Amino acid sequence: MVAKWIESLTGSLEQKKQYKKDVARIDALPEPYRGAAKAMHRYALYSGGVTDGDTLTTMFGDLADLWERAAVDGTPVRSIVGDDPVDFAESFVAAYSGEKWIDKERARLAQAIADAEKEQA
Repeated sequence: MVAKWIESLTGSLEQKKQYKKDVARIDALPEPYRGAAKAMHRYALYSGGVTDGDTLTTMFGDLADLWERAAVDGTPVRSIVGDDPVDFAESFVAAYSGEKWIDKERARLAQAIADAEKEQA
């Protein structure tokens, strides 16, 4: 019962455990894959704006998979990200459709305008 109450405030504990496992997988990568994966992870956190825990868990698991596979195969980092690493990272994040923080702000803006419109009528 206490766990459900805590999860209602902080989110799924299982998702947090999985996230920590995926971060540990990234931390265990050899260089240069670790550096590239950490940079993509950071970029996804800051720019992705995904707030849905299931989507985040899947995305970061896939990110760890991607770089683990590249390390095993010895694929050059540039072969993974191409000429524009920002474009690659943004395309990677865009492939995961979940609720984003901007969705809430868009709804909040639309509601504020609708409320202002009602006051004018």
